[in-house]
Formats: sequence, structure tokens, C-alpha cells
Amino acid sequence: MNDVEESAEALRRLRAQAVFSWAELKERGFDRRTLRAALAAGVLVRARRNRYLRSDAPAPVIAAVRSGGRLDCLALLVLLGVFIKDTPRVHVRVSPNAGRFSPGAVVHWRRMTAHPLGRHAVAIRDAAIHAVLCQKPREAIATIDSLLHLRLLTEDEADAVFRSLPARLRILRRMVDGSAESGPETLMRLILRTLPVNVRTQVTIVGVGRVDFVVDGWLIIECDGRRFHEGWDKQVQDRHRDVEAAAQGYVTLRFTAADVLDDSGGIRVSIARVLDALAPRSRRAG
Repeated sequence: MNDVEESAEALRRLRAQAVFSWAELKERGFDRRTLRAALAAGVLVRARRNRYLRSDAPAPVIAAVRSGGRLDCLALLVLLGVFIKDTPRVHVRVSPNAGRFSPGAVVHWRRMTAHPLGRHAVAIRDAAIHAVLCQKPREAIATIDSLLHLRLLTEDEADAVFRSLPARLRILRRMVDGSAESGPETLMRLILRTLPVNVRTQVTIVGVGRVDFVVDGWLIIECDGRRFHEGWDKQVQDRHRDVEAAAQGYVTLRFTAADVLDDSGGIRVSIARVLDALAPRSRRAG
């Protein structure tokens, strides 16, 4: 199962979750005794007064309902496999006229712009809006890229997300590119935008395969995440690809996802040094 399929399955499971009131449980044949038995057996969880969920609901969903609202923002998107740089706290959407809610969660008050997934979670579009507001611009761009790549948002829906944001953030729309297959790839693309170079993304090279970036026609840059680059067999394959690329006149730089996430300044310096050292030679060879 690829990442798009995994995300679709995670969304299906999230949609299938439900929050029940006592009246709704009675309609399903519960009485007080069977409710107590279901709670004791761990079949149901009482999140708060008159709100019950199945015990297989994800912990952030239960926490959001317990807080008096719907799961929102980063906490919802990370359940769907969307790129979020840091492990988020529970984000919960409450109605503007909400009264009591439990402390500890990040509370959002904005009105929803789309029909929610249910009592337990907001719509993906609304979660995306707050994901931009709750992150630094580079990280927000990576999150929207991820949503597009995973087909959880369409381009039109991404447009709607940015129309709902303050004017100062709408400019970020021009930097979104759903071709990125991971958050680190997006962040690397943003690093490369700061250099005076020509960049192509997701380029297929005969004999090598698809590479993340080709800079100025000769420099290959790869972002190696643990999921797709773990294990000796994959390491061997990558080395064979690099040798073939070198035989065709390319230079390959590989950076780990951790490097891209934590040391963007250092990576920019490293790439700039390679360009300064080898670009003149590349031009002479051409």
C-alpha cells in the first residue's frame, strides 16, 4: 500500500468514527445496564457528559471530544499521514458560543467553512486553514504540499483554503507545489529557491530513475527519508543509481530528512559550496 492509499484508508477509518449521545445509544438498544457493561468491558468510552465513543477511536479524537469540540488542525492531519514537522498537541475546534471545555488542548474558535467529518472531527479543508495559521510559513507550505500529494485536497480546495486566510498568508499559495512526495522535499525546494539556480523537481533520468531535484542540469539532490531508504538493499540500489548518474555527468548530493528538517541553513551553505566549486567545471565540460 502506497502513501496515498494509506492516507485514504486512514480517512475512511476517521470518517467511520462516531460520537453517540445517550438518546442515540438507546435507539440502538442500550439501556443503563448494557451501557455500564459496555463501558466496563472497554467497548465504549465516555468522553464527557452525554458523549460516548467506541474504544478503538484514536486517542486524539477522544481527547478532542473530551475537550468539548472536534479534532482539528495539526492533530487531525497527522492522523491522516500528512506532513507535520513536530508532534502536535491536541487541537480542538469549539463553536463560537461554546461554554465549558477541558484545559490542555489548543482551542480554535473560528467558524467552520465546510461540513465536518462528524461530531468528532472538522473537515480537512478547515483543518488545513488552521494548519497554516498554526505553523511557520515553510512548514505550512510543506503541509499543504502533502495534502495535495496525498489527494486529500484538490487544487481548487487549496485555493479556497488560502482565500479563507489573512491577506498576509495568501502569498504562500504561489509556493505550494503538490509534486513533492514528502515534507523534506518541500523544505529542500524552498531552500533551493533562495539560490540563483534553475531547479527541476521529480525528474526521470534514463538508467537512473526518478530523482528529487536536478539543479542547473547537472546537480542531483536527493532527500533520503527513513521510510524509503532504510535497509542495506536500498542503500546498494542508491549507490548503483549514483554511479550511473556520475557516468552520465551528474553529481549527486544526498541529505537525510533529519538534516533538511533541522539544519536548512547548513544545507544551503553546503549546496552553495558545491555549486561554487563545480559549476565552472560543469560549464567548461558543456
